[in-house]
Amino acid sequence: MGSVASYFRNLNKKEKKQEEERLLRANDRGFNLSFQYANNAIRTSKYNIFTFLPLNLFEQFRRLANAYFLFLLILQMIPQVSSLSWFTTAVPLVIVLSITAAKDASDDINRHKCDKQVNNREVEVLIDGELKKEKWREVQVGDIIKLENNEFVTADLLLLSSSEPLNLVYVETAELDGETNLKVKQALTVTGEMGDSIEALASFNGEVRCEPPNNCLDKFKGTLTVNGQAYSLDNDKVLLRGCTLRNTEWCFGLVMFGGPDTKLMQNSGKTVFKRTSIDHLMNILVLGIFGFLATMCAILSICNAIWEANEGSAFTVFLPREPGVNSSLSSFLTFWSYVIVLNTVVPISLYVSVEIIRLGNSFFIDWDRKMYYPKNDTPAQARTTTLNEELGQIKYIFSDKTGTLTQNIMTFNKCSINGKAYGELCDFSGQRIEITEKTPRVDFSWNQLADPKFIFHDHSLVETVREGNPEAQAFFRLLALCHTVMPEEKKEGELFYQAQSPDEGALVTAARNFGFVFRSRTPETITIMEMGRKVVYELVAVLDFNNVRKRMSVIVRGPEGKTTLYCKGADTIIYERLHPSCSNLMKVTTDHLNMYAGDGLRTLVLASKDLDESYMKEWRKRHNEASTAMEDREERLEELYEEIEKDMTLLGATAVEDKLQDGVPQTIEQLAKADIKIWVLTGDKQETAENIGYSCNMLREEMNEVFVVAANTAEGVREELRSARRKMCPDAAEEPSVTTARAGLFWLKKTQTVQDEKVDGEYAMLINGHSLAFALEEDLELELLRTACMCQTVICCRVTPLQKAQVVQLVKKYKQAVTLAIGDGANDVSMIKAAHIGVGISGQEGMQAVLSSDFSFAQFRYLQRLLLVHGRWSYLRMCKFLRYFFYKNFTFTFVHFWYAFFCGFSAQTVYDEWFITLYNTVYTSLPVLALSLFDQDVNDRWSFQYPQLYAPGQQNLYFSKKAFLNLTAFSCYSSLVLYFVPWAAIHDTVRDDGKDIADYQSFALFAQTCLLIVVSIQMCLDTYHWTAVNNLFIWGSLAVYFAVTFTMYSNGIFVIIPSAFPFVGTERNTLNLPNVWLTIVLTSLLCILPVVAYRFIVMQIRPTINDKVRHRARKEPPPTPAPRRPVRRVSTRRSGYAFAHSKGYGDLVTSQRFLMKRPVKGRVMLFSHITPAES
Repeated sequence: MGSVASYFRNLNKKEKKQEEERLLRANDRGFNLSFQYANNAIRTSKYNIFTFLPLNLFEQFRRLANAYFLFLLILQMIPQVSSLSWFTTAVPLVIVLSITAAKDASDDINRHKCDKQVNNREVEVLIDGELKKEKWREVQVGDIIKLENNEFVTADLLLLSSSEPLNLVYVETAELDGETNLKVKQALTVTGEMGDSIEALASFNGEVRCEPPNNCLDKFKGTLTVNGQAYSLDNDKVLLRGCTLRNTEWCFGLVMFGGPDTKLMQNSGKTVFKRTSIDHLMNILVLGIFGFLATMCAILSICNAIWEANEGSAFTVFLPREPGVNSSLSSFLTFWSYVIVLNTVVPISLYVSVEIIRLGNSFFIDWDRKMYYPKNDTPAQARTTTLNEELGQIKYIFSDKTGTLTQNIMTFNKCSINGKAYGELCDFSGQRIEITEKTPRVDFSWNQLADPKFIFHDHSLVETVREGNPEAQAFFRLLALCHTVMPEEKKEGELFYQAQSPDEGALVTAARNFGFVFRSRTPETITIMEMGRKVVYELVAVLDFNNVRKRMSVIVRGPEGKTTLYCKGADTIIYERLHPSCSNLMKVTTDHLNMYAGDGLRTLVLASKDLDESYMKEWRKRHNEASTAMEDREERLEELYEEIEKDMTLLGATAVEDKLQDGVPQTIEQLAKADIKIWVLTGDKQETAENIGYSCNMLREEMNEVFVVAANTAEGVREELRSARRKMCPDAAEEPSVTTARAGLFWLKKTQTVQDEKVDGEYAMLINGHSLAFALEEDLELELLRTACMCQTVICCRVTPLQKAQVVQLVKKYKQAVTLAIGDGANDVSMIKAAHIGVGISGQEGMQAVLSSDFSFAQFRYLQRLLLVHGRWSYLRMCKFLRYFFYKNFTFTFVHFWYAFFCGFSAQTVYDEWFITLYNTVYTSLPVLALSLFDQDVNDRWSFQYPQLYAPGQQNLYFSKKAFLNLTAFSCYSSLVLYFVPWAAIHDTVRDDGKDIADYQSFALFAQTCLLIVVSIQMCLDTYHWTAVNNLFIWGSLAVYFAVTFTMYSNGIFVIIPSAFPFVGTERNTLNLPNVWLTIVLTSLLCILPVVAYRFIVMQIRPTINDKVRHRARKEPPPTPAPRRPVRRVSTRRSGYAFAHSKGYGDLVTSQRFLMKRPVKGRVMLFSHITPAES
């Protein structure tokens, strides 16, 4: 036994020991297994067949309510204590536990199926010198595996070799970052030389020493040691699990991290059990109710002791006490008896009903056809059924950009050529015509090499190009030549372009459709088809793009021997380098650029320059010297570039649309009206994020100021944040106002809240990732939060997945507001899990975010319907349900309390035992469920028309501690009326025949009938939206009550089981009396009239937005959604250059070795004609 214990102790020590560095050896499983690295199997399930029952029951009994009802069940099995049968608690408890267990089991079975599907995928693994098919779960660290085109990457791999030149591979990372454009990875030369030689790969014994498993997607550090020589490894040499191999015949990789250690799974993080703010409030209220229950029971037990001492002795003659029971013991037993009798203040059906309501409202989200995206056949999905009402309380939204706000699709929209704008359509009066799907498109059938997916509407541009306009042809010739795009032509005429950024791909495709088709590269030439004529240009040099230059140039020599420089770049950069003769054209083009900026388009300016041959010979000589210099190489090259890129001639400008998802600006506008703040957290560069901010109307020209925080030191960041804050709110205190409070169960949790500060005007803030890293440190985080919350819009650029989660947690920690995170890639998973609500965008961009989300749909625009309609209705319904449920049960229970003073505090129930059993399960359960599933204050159209209706949920106005105390007081009043009015009416009353009717059974029937009618009328008052279901359940429940009561109190039932149905004949003897019905009416009026009067007065004196809209909705037809027309902004700022975030492919295409491609049988060679810029 001791050895077993020591084994588990050692096991725990191993688990706790954190990996600091990973060491592995290729093709040596024995060596790698000694480190006990995780294999490639993944497990997202929580249970197995043996652990399900104990673990699930343990989790369920951790809920305070379930443990409480188990305790009650034990009490009810003690005869001396219980006055109710044990099954009244046992049956509902078993049902609750079973329903929850079935739901958990179903969820876990689905997880098991997903795990099994992934783990059983097959891949070729190099074992004992030959390739064998193995399941993913069998793959070990140190194995060498072979991947083929369009296959998923099995694990995190070190790329060894590939079928492509320069050992390149192309991967799609949509599952990781939501981006659909391909990324390039490149193997080391020392491993790439092995190619696909099985012998060389099998004998490879390189050792990798690298960082331990982590969730950083864009960084990797390590070294590969081969034959004693160490080689540096970075992120460009690593293939991550979750990527898909594209346009690459095959590649070999060395497994470095498997299964749970992969970056994909590390980013998934631990599944957090999310609970709504109403859940937390209910826990506190239930705890308070327990205290209140204990207080009531203590009062009644003390009263019982006093009564037994003073009055009880008189009854012992005919009601003798049990042996050994005195007044003290009787009082003690009475306490526990009343715990059972009064337990309905927290009925177990409450938790069953809450789960049913949440499940029902989740189905409404799943079934909503207005959130269904037919293009991808993707419906909305509520993946978590326990968070619906939280959707109605969102205050902060954290959104990714790429794939969430945008489609990550660039389209060539407009252009300006030689001072004339193209791309817009105008009528005869010169008014702009809106372009729709019905607008006639340009016919490109004259161009056999045109891309059939390209859409353009301005026919005049095609006519201009086909007429031979020299400026227009020079414009598109530049677009066809000045780029680093790589072509692929699998079949004659079927061209595919691989661009480093979608922007460049869009420009080359535009040139292709207008008759200037980039066809192929060779070592020293670029071949294009110019209006059907093949033209070969000699590529003299490529002056590549980088973030400092903000431009790119190529120097080419045409067939006639003329050498030309073509340049494209940001307008401010190009304008500085134009010839003075272009000043007039520059003014006209600037007007066009401002117009394009107003439409949120991304612009580039194009220019060219004819070069003298003698000058070029001398320039090339100096360029060659600078390229081979050992010192100051970059500076010398930059000087040469600056020298030649001068006195250029302006050709025009392009406008590319970074296509937003449909309805994004309108959605953001609606959410802003609902007082929801939206922060964009993106890995993109600042320029791109800023462009999208303007396109979405999150950033606007009329804003007072847009602050940019980009300092590289902590002190610099502090100063920039403070400077921004002082400009927005000069009178604000230097130190933030932080309110400390206690919260949570037993008030053990300490909370800190940073108060909002009023700001005059509208401001926005952009902050870079490196600045954000400083701002998130402990001494700066409050300054960041304070400044950011003063702004209408916050955009964080170049942020890591971890920083996204940290920003969400910062707001959760100090604002005590409900947060929602929405994204589409694995880099958004940590943010989605950190927020109260996580939403995944499903579709072409990958499913990793969806798998970790609580709700998912295909388009960002559906978010407004999820929040403003489903979320608001769910919150309203849940609050109404809780208010009504506590009201009816408190009223029911308090009548027992008043009755105790008339029954000698003996724990006798005031109602019939069958009524107690059926009250919550039959008579009042269905009506309140109908209310909670179908009620709506106004319909969805009015909800969209008035987003301000969302505000009460953010402020917790419908259900709070104050609302709970109010309904408790009202329940107390109602119970007094429901007990004492029938008691007074029946006291000393006789029937028409002179017989006394003031007996216990008649009073019990009288009181319970009054109670049920009053709570039903209250239900009618609380119902805003009447449906056939509501009518059926309310009136049907009353009918069922009378039918069941007549049946149970009949002679026939009494004869069968006399002990179970003692109230024989009570109903027909009581309910046939006119004064009984008159008393029921009087009781109902006394209970309901104060409510009606109070609501009427409040509505007249202090109407809420809800009251106003409901009043209007009764008088007017539902508003028809107006078609949104694009509004042009007036803007002087231009959006960013359409380049990638990092340096271009210039170095790649300038390498002679780029042509060294391994032949592959039966396949057209990819990039078989690619040109180096110069030798």
